Amino acid sequence: MTVEIYKLWIGGIERDGRAQQLPIEDPATGEIIAHCHAASAEDVDEVVQQAHKAFKSGVWSKAPRHARADVLDKIAEILIANLPRLIELEVQQTGRAIREMNAQVPTLVKWFKYYAALIRTEERAVLPTTGKLHNWIDRKALGVVVQITPFNHPLLIAVKKIAPALAAGNSIVLKPSELTPLTSIQLGKLLKEAGLPDGVFSVIPGDGAITGKALVEHPLVVKVDITGGTPAGRNIGAIAGRNLAHFTAELGGKAPLIVFEQAHIDLAVNGIAFGSFIASGQTCVAATRIIVQNSILDQVVKKLKNVAKSIERRMGSPKNVASMMGPLISAKQLLNVRMLVDDAVASGIKVVYGGEKMNGKSDLDGTDFSQGYFYPPTVLVDGPTRRIIDTRIWKEEAFGPVIVVVGFDLEEEALQLANDSDFGLGSAVWTQDLSQAFRVSEGIESGICWVNTHHRNDPSSPWGGVKSSGVGSENGVDAYHAYTTTKSTIINYAPAEESLASDNWFREGTGEVRYG
Repeated sequence: MTVEIYKLWIGGIERDGRAQQLPIEDPATGEIIAHCHAASAEDVDEVVQQAHKAFKSGVWSKAPRHARADVLDKIAEILIANLPRLIELEVQQTGRAIREMNAQVPTLVKWFKYYAALIRTEERAVLPTTGKLHNWIDRKALGVVVQITPFNHPLLIAVKKIAPALAAGNSIVLKPSELTPLTSIQLGKLLKEAGLPDGVFSVIPGDGAITGKALVEHPLVVKVDITGGTPAGRNIGAIAGRNLAHFTAELGGKAPLIVFEQAHIDLAVNGIAFGSFIASGQTCVAATRIIVQNSILDQVVKKLKNVAKSIERRMGSPKNVASMMGPLISAKQLLNVRMLVDDAVASGIKVVYGGEKMNGKSDLDGTDFSQGYFYPPTVLVDGPTRRIIDTRIWKEEAFGPVIVVVGFDLEEEALQLANDSDFGLGSAVWTQDLSQAFRVSEGIESGICWVNTHHRNDPSSPWGGVKSSGVGSENGVDAYHAYTTTKSTIINYAPAEESLASDNWFREGTGEVRYG
């Protein structure tokens, strides 16, 4: 097997990095599929300086909005032409099932098209300022922005950040996860092909301690946008704050999903399975705390067991279009999931299904599960003497295909359980009672709440959390605005004589003068 070498993407060309190279692993086999150059602190300074120079030149930041929109549309067009290769590479580096990537990756074009349309049609406000004054608002790009993306959705999350930042006219330095940098580097090449000027977009892989730290500390960086874990978000936010840099963070989650007896049970179970086991549970909005009305609890648990069993039976190579779910990203992530589940089981929690690392061969295609980081769909419930809400896994983010199911009697109890978390990113409510849906969705403390669905995502719909789940949001007009600063321009068009009569503060006498 040939191991490819990937380099940094800086200023429109590939360049060697001066930090230790990163081995890129296939999570399904444990094999090294590539080595990727990594950026040192010196590399970081050079790329930020170059990005700043490109910004100051105005080649992109001061280009007409329609010109930027044309490039964004061209990016979408080129992405479509390159989907097969991007999907193949995304499957290799993430271990995500190809059926998922075949559905997800083609949607990325929507973000570029949406923000192209937004800047073509955006109207700027003229304010009702008192007097003979014309006051309008303009939006200006911030400058050099740093984007830090995670391993679970490398292309999707990068594009969600890149599209609004480019639409606004910024220069971008992207640091992908050290586990999954390959498609981000490929994306840099496609953006150049679409006509993006050199220096406006660079990709510099590396680890957080060296590359990430040097980026967020750099004095020329005016905004940091991160998707990742809450501890990392806190640390990076503190550094950005010292530089008075703008900061957006989409962080951890522990999403509650409430199922009322008024729900369509089969529809709800289908929704739970998707919300919980898509991406092997490695999403910040994964439905991990399933809160079910006691009158239907046994039915729901039984159906969830059957679904989990069905998924595991059809697991195999991520490259197999018939495979339902792939492995976890790494040995470290697998260990984290196993520790949380083992801790819950040791304390007396009941395992309905799953709960142990997968070994042996796939019934679907013979894949050797023991070589990769495969973990089955897992369902946990209260034990005879131990409630699951008293365990670590009720509070801590496992980031794997593990759900806990608890019962409730009253609506108020369901809300209390749903809000019993430090996180507040995603949530869901399943009920056919419209009034109940309105009441409960309003009471849940989360930035996103779905009703009778889960994980819906559109470029126009804000995506962000409350509490420990982040700061600000992605998508929509808000994300575009977050990559700009407002500039207010006020022109006095009164005749000179009129202005002298009202604005001469220090004239002789005590006549009235205006203020404001």
